[in-house]
Amino acid sequence: MAKTATGLEENVAGLLCYVLGWVSGIVFLILEPKNKFVRYHAIQSIIVFGAITIAMAILNWIPFIGGFLAWALGVLGIILWIVLMVKAYQGTKYKLPVSGNQAEKWAG
Repeated sequence: MAKTATGLEENVAGLLCYVLGWVSGIVFLILEPKNKFVRYHAIQSIIVFGAITIAMAILNWIPFIGGFLAWALGVLGIILWIVLMVKAYQGTKYKLPVSGNQAEKWAG
């Protein structure tokens, strides 16, 4: 793996894109403007965890079933978080169906 502008290995920087969800995605998108591998993971993190955050906020406003659906989405988010961090550390561009295609397009 190559070093990035921050001095980290690409796979470590890719993993760190997911650590704090969409927040760390934004940070690494700013810090690593030229590394396509890191940009890909940063953009995918922003899309996936940004969407999950927004959806959970909306679901929590729905009486009765909304709280359960938000909880289920949170569990799915934790599973995705772990899988995406592991795959990034392994040096893999793991593509989720919609966000992966979009991230690949935007990362260049």
